[in-house]
Parts: sequence; C-alpha cells; structure tokens
Amino acid sequence: MNKMEGQQGATPEYHVPVMLGECVDALNIKPDGLYVDLTFGGGGHSAEILKHLDTGHLYAFDQDEEAEANIERIGNKDKLTFILANFRHLKRYLKLHGIKQVDGILADLGVSSHQIDAPHRGFSTRFDGSLDMRMDSSQSLTAAEVLNSYSEKDLHKIFGLYGEVKNAKTLASRIVAERVNREISTIEELKVILRNYAPRGRENKYFAQVFQAIRIEVNEELKVIEEMLEQSAEVLGEGGRLVIMSYHSLEDRLVKNFIAKGKFSGEPEKDFYGNLIRPLNPVSRKPIVATAEEIKRNNRARSAKLRIAEKI
Repeated sequence: MNKMEGQQGATPEYHVPVMLGECVDALNIKPDGLYVDLTFGGGGHSAEILKHLDTGHLYAFDQDEEAEANIERIGNKDKLTFILANFRHLKRYLKLHGIKQVDGILADLGVSSHQIDAPHRGFSTRFDGSLDMRMDSSQSLTAAEVLNSYSEKDLHKIFGLYGEVKNAKTLASRIVAERVNREISTIEELKVILRNYAPRGRENKYFAQVFQAIRIEVNEELKVIEEMLEQSAEVLGEGGRLVIMSYHSLEDRLVKNFIAKGKFSGEPEKDFYGNLIRPLNPVSRKPIVATAEEIKRNNRARSAKLRIAEKI
C-alpha cells in the first residue's frame, strides 16, 4: 500500500464487471483456445473466461500496477499470464510469449471504479486531490501539466473534441488567465474555475465532461484504442472474436467504424467486385446494451455498448 492509500484508508474495490455473461458468451470460447483480456482490472472478466478453459490459456493486460494484486483472487492461475503493459503493445507482448494468433480478445474500455474512487489518482470530481489522472503511474504527463502548460488553442481543442464542452473556447481562455497567477494543481482549484462556466443545475455533468477531456488527453486514450483495434485484427486467427465494450460516443465511434469499414473515418474501401475490404465482420448490426435489471444493480452499465466482430 502506498502512502496516499494509507492516508485515505483501505484501497477501493474494483468495479463489478458490466455485462459479464454477454461478454464471455460473445467470445465463443473454445476450451483449448488462446484468449486475451486487454483490461484485467479486478479480474472479473478473466475469472469467468478461465472457467471455460481446459487446456487453453489467457493473457491478461493491464497498465495499472495495482491491478496485478488481483491475480490472487482468481482460480486457475496456471492458465493465466498477466502482462503489466498498455494494450497498445498487444502484438509485441504476445510475440514475446511466442503467440502469433489468438482465438478471442476482450476489452472493457471503462475507467475502473477502483481508479475513480482512489482520491490520489485524481480521476473523480467527488474528492479533492492532485490533478493526476494517469492510468499508468510511471508515465510523465499528468492532468496538472496539461492544464498548466498547454496553449489556449490546444486546451480549446481538447475540451471541445474530447469533452464536447460547448463553451470550450471561453473555458480555455479563463484557465490560461488563471494559471498566470498560480498553478492549477488540485481538483478543487480546477472546480472553482469550472463553477463559473457550468450550466446551472448541471454542474456535475459539466465537471465530468471537462475531466473526461483531460483524462483522454493524458492517457492518449483514443489513439491507444486505434492502435489496439488494428493490432487485434492482425493477431486474431480465422473465426476469432473481438469483443469491445465502450462507455462514451468517442470510443464507440472508433470501434463501430473499424468493425464496419476497417478504418476509423471516411468511406469504406471496396474490391473490384464491390465487396468491403475489412479484416472483421460485425456479428451483430447494433450494439448490445445492458438489461434494465443490470442497470438497476450497477449504474455504470447504463452507458455501456458491447460490439462483437469476427475475423474473416
């Protein structure tokens, strides 16, 4: 346990997996197959996948070193290899383990409740703490550095593009003006600024939009997802399944476009006969969403969209 966790009390629990059954069913698991969980987190999805394996093996990625401790909660550990790395390095680390092709890949793109509920990580607007927001604590760029060193133009772009903040230009200008007198280093210092621009009665949503924008920038989330999708299509064997769960429109648009078109923007390419040129086929046209019962039990499930594709 690090110092900050000791000050805040016990380490928060990891989140309950969203659409657990749907995710595992979508992988169409073969008992002797090779599978990848790109977002190990609390190990909920991995534990369920392992129950379906006989002679097969699971490779689980997570860039958060705190996630590795959750291996102890899981049975069938002899069938699990944990890889402490960002999933943008999927291909490289599988190659290091001698794996060229796998039968299924799962990614839950949501930020874990464990990270959100840890005040020292700086992800949540509910606590005061340092403006960190790094999913990989070994990287150098933090939320504070983004706010205090980025140009007004870049901040405007981030707030508008990643947070869909309507008054992004005005907010960027105010932040640049404020940091001249004093560095913006804590969550509460940022919220003091944001309160002047948040719509009345919708402050929490506004805070969440701005925090999402900064978090995406700090962790290069959209670029990382693009790299992961392209590599997944390469390492999946014929008939292999790609199962991706996203929680906001920016992520889901990338996943949807890549599965449907084989690219992230623009018109799809076609061959001489008019067939789409893409590495994956969508298994279902529309995303799978959580049931009303699950949403009632777990509020995180309300925005989740599950997309499934199969390697051609």
